[in-house]
Amino acid sequence: MIIKETFKITHKDKSTNARIGILQTKKGKIETPFFMPVATRGSVKTLDSQELEKIKVPAVISNALILSLREGETIVNEFKGIGKFMNYKGVNFTDSGGFQMYSPSIYLKSTKEGVFFKNPLNGEKILMTPEKNMKMQLDIGSEVAMCLDSMPMYTHSKKEIEDAVNKTSIWAKRCKIHHDSLQKNIPKSKRQLLFGIIQGGKYEDLREISTKQLLELDFDGYSIGGFGLGETIQEEFNIVKQVKSLLPENKPVYLMGIGNPVEILKGIELGVDIFDSRMPTQNARRGTLFTSEGKLRILRENCKFSPEPIDKNCNCFVCKNYSRAFIRYQLIHDEFTGKKLATYHNIYYLTKLIETAKEKIRQGKFQEFLKEVEENYKE
Repeated sequence: MIIKETFKITHKDKSTNARIGILQTKKGKIETPFFMPVATRGSVKTLDSQELEKIKVPAVISNALILSLREGETIVNEFKGIGKFMNYKGVNFTDSGGFQMYSPSIYLKSTKEGVFFKNPLNGEKILMTPEKNMKMQLDIGSEVAMCLDSMPMYTHSKKEIEDAVNKTSIWAKRCKIHHDSLQKNIPKSKRQLLFGIIQGGKYEDLREISTKQLLELDFDGYSIGGFGLGETIQEEFNIVKQVKSLLPENKPVYLMGIGNPVEILKGIELGVDIFDSRMPTQNARRGTLFTSEGKLRILRENCKFSPEPIDKNCNCFVCKNYSRAFIRYQLIHDEFTGKKLATYHNIYYLTKLIETAKEKIRQGKFQEFLKEVEENYKE
């Protein structure tokens, strides 16, 4: 099989930049836009691969660093890839683990050479280089890998964020060169894709520098990183709009760390194709659920005796079979069943939300749909 195009736009909305595309990977085609639940060690917390398939989750993202620290990289390699290891038919993305390396409890320093941090399991000092990270992600065998990037915090000074942009660009070039060299004898149709990560915080001039420097390297796709760290929604989408204006149409765009229904739809409105976040699963376990009428905080007293489903307009397994009262009771008593049912519903909701968004794009009615969801989620 010869891949002519890694990414192709198939539909566009009439009044916004929302679009539907096809991303071609070594495992097959996947339609965008889509949301990826976080499967840090190869599993989405409380859900197995058959349940993900039943929900029709098209892709998940795992953490290469965390897998490697616990022998996951070695074990997964024995199975010829994380998809086979998980018995998951969808597409697997891996993240470099850069965000975790910068955790205050283990972070030591970062230089142009790479990131120095302590192994949280035994305290051993580790230097993570772009080259080492690329080899790690190839050994894990995901369909799409992320470059190692320098992750600035929202509270950092502009000078610190500028330094992070410089390191991100230097590392991105090294990632691309090493990633290409490791796959030079592999047919293009069987290669792992590589996405560059654009940094720069809330500063448009730094985002422009980061975007243009990464464009020179011609990655398979581009991720917008550094969000979900305290910025306002307006700051976030000002940057998304600006970065999108600089990127070519034939490259998929991935907004990292975003899992709120309205933020996802607003991202789609601007032409974003891919999203991920641990927030929907984490929130579910803590009792905050997504519904067609907005957020439901199921731990509140008004759900204590409620026979209603989480969402009367939802067709998921949970809403067809369980009451709010039952799920609330399970969550309050920290039962696994409650966490599982709540998580199943939230992931189903987001998957269905994006499927509906795609239908509206095809019909030229996406903006009306966005306004309707925004209205339901007003607090």
